[in-house]
Amino acid sequence: MTKVLCNFRISICLLTLALVAISTAAHAQNADPGNLRPPDVPEKIKVDEGNKVFLVGRAVGTQNYVCKASGSGFKFVLFTPQATLFGADNDRQVIHHFFSPNPFELNPDPTVVTPALGTPGLIRATWQDSRDSSRVWAFATPDTTLTSADSPLVEQGAVAWLKLTASGTQDGPTGGHTLSDTTFVQRLNTHGGLAPLTGCASATDVGNEAFVPYTADYFFYKKDESPAASSH
Repeated sequence: MTKVLCNFRISICLLTLALVAISTAAHAQNADPGNLRPPDVPEKIKVDEGNKVFLVGRAVGTQNYVCKASGSGFKFVLFTPQATLFGADNDRQVIHHFFSPNPFELNPDPTVVTPALGTPGLIRATWQDSRDSSRVWAFATPDTTLTSADSPLVEQGAVAWLKLTASGTQDGPTGGHTLSDTTFVQRLNTHGGLAPLTGCASATDVGNEAFVPYTADYFFYKKDESPAASSH
């Protein structure tokens, strides 16, 4: 397994990701993007009945960490992912993935302000459609997180598989709504992305950043309004 650590500009790091993505393309072999069908997963990250997949994106990007003091020691803490999601059956860029304040949830830290609205917003995982700028914010909990220690489905050295619950959605500025009906997001078939084991051991390391390449498949769900679903 190849792991590339980048502690310089993200734009330079992403040049490396193209090669990483090619060498790891087989990671999504269990997905069936043509039929929008996710692979079988353990119960803890299954999406609730009554929801259906409406969009699949294959992500190439980095998990970005910064070294911080933690208790009596130091550790790398995730400050944002930075990824582009491509269509599962083509190479078209469809979604951008990052962290941002969710204007629909108050942040307990009053120093954090949502720039556009001037109101506090809780920092959440965010996906923004690259065509119409609609957004969804979502979160996972330990109960909806699957690591390599929990299951052989998750590669050693890969970030966890997740079921994330939508905590807010927003239409784009011109009314675009591709992501506006999202209820859940699954992150599956991950490769890479874990924080490095070195580079954050002392006070002199505080502030060090590490941009760790990863790939994953993201499955977006919405309520299933079909007659077949409502009859259950």
